[in-house]
Amino acid sequence: MLTLTPIDWQRITHGKKEHISETPATQFLRKHGVTFSEHPYDYEEHGGTSVSARELGVDEHAVVKTLIMEDEAAKPLVVLMHGDCKVSTKNLARQIGCKKVEPCKPEVANRHTGFLVGGTSPFGTRKQMPIYVEESVLALERIYINGGRRGYLVAIAPQVLLDLLHAQAVNCALAD
Repeated sequence: MLTLTPIDWQRITHGKKEHISETPATQFLRKHGVTFSEHPYDYEEHGGTSVSARELGVDEHAVVKTLIMEDEAAKPLVVLMHGDCKVSTKNLARQIGCKKVEPCKPEVANRHTGFLVGGTSPFGTRKQMPIYVEESVLALERIYINGGRRGYLVAIAPQVLLDLLHAQAVNCALAD
C-alpha cells in the first residue's frame, strides 16, 4: 500500500515539484548513486523529530536523528538514533571501547560537520568521523534522515548507512 505524506499529496494535487537546492549531503548521495526522496517541512526551533514526523505524517521511530558526540579525548563521533529514543551514553561508551561519551556543544558539532545543529546530516560532513547506528534502525524499511539543512529530510533505505558510511551497529537506545 502506498502512503503519501502531506507534502507528497500537495505536490501531486498542485502538479508541481518544489525545487530544493543541493546541500553537501544531497551532493554526496547523488555522487554515490543513492536513490532518495526529498521531504521539506516547516522547521521549528527546538522542535526535534516529533515536529518533522508530524509535519511529514510519518512515524517518529522512522525519523533518525544525527547526533554529534565526543569521547573522553574530545574525538568526535556520530550516533544515528531513532527520533523517539535517547542514547545511553554509558552503553555506547562500553560498546565502542571508550571511558566516556557525551554530546558535543552545538558550536563544536557545527565545526566538525559543517552543518548547523538541527540540520546535521551524516552525509557530506566536513570531517570524517566514526559513525554508529542503533541496530534496530537497520531493520526499518525506510528511514527519514536529515538532508543537510533545517526543515529538510531525505528518505533512504537504511542499508545506505552501512554501504556508504560504514556505520557500526550498536545497542544503546533508551525509550524517550
